Amino acid sequence: QVQLVESGGGLVQAGGSLRLSCAASGRRSFSFAMGWFRQAPGKEREFVAAITWSRGSTFHADSVKGRFTISRDNAKNTVSLQMNSLKPEDTAVYYCASAPRSTYYSRNYYSLNEYDTWGQGTQVTVSS
Repeated sequence: QVQLVESGGGLVQAGGSLRLSCAASGRRSFSFAMGWFRQAPGKEREFVAAITWSRGSTFHADSVKGRFTISRDNAKNTVSLQMNSLKPEDTAVYYCASAPRSTYYSRNYYSLNEYDTWGQGTQVTVSS
């Protein structure tokens, strides 16, 4: 089993930047890829970005392309989400999640069903 702990959330003005981190511990070998999702009040949880541990293949939602960048540090077992040019609509609780190896991950990386372990979430608030 993998344990995940997010950090780095906070309050920032529109146009500002934040960097989220997710530390993975436990049986990290069970994790094939990591994803970031977010959930705003009254809305469903949605995909933000994902990255595979081995190849470092990345995926970003259209809404954050060009503004957010996901990266990983295999030596430290951490995944980060650099968020630039933040907008009020980026306000949400951000969750990192771990996905086990899956034949169809490259097709389904955006689906919550691909992920079996979730962090507790970190609040990001962007003021206008």
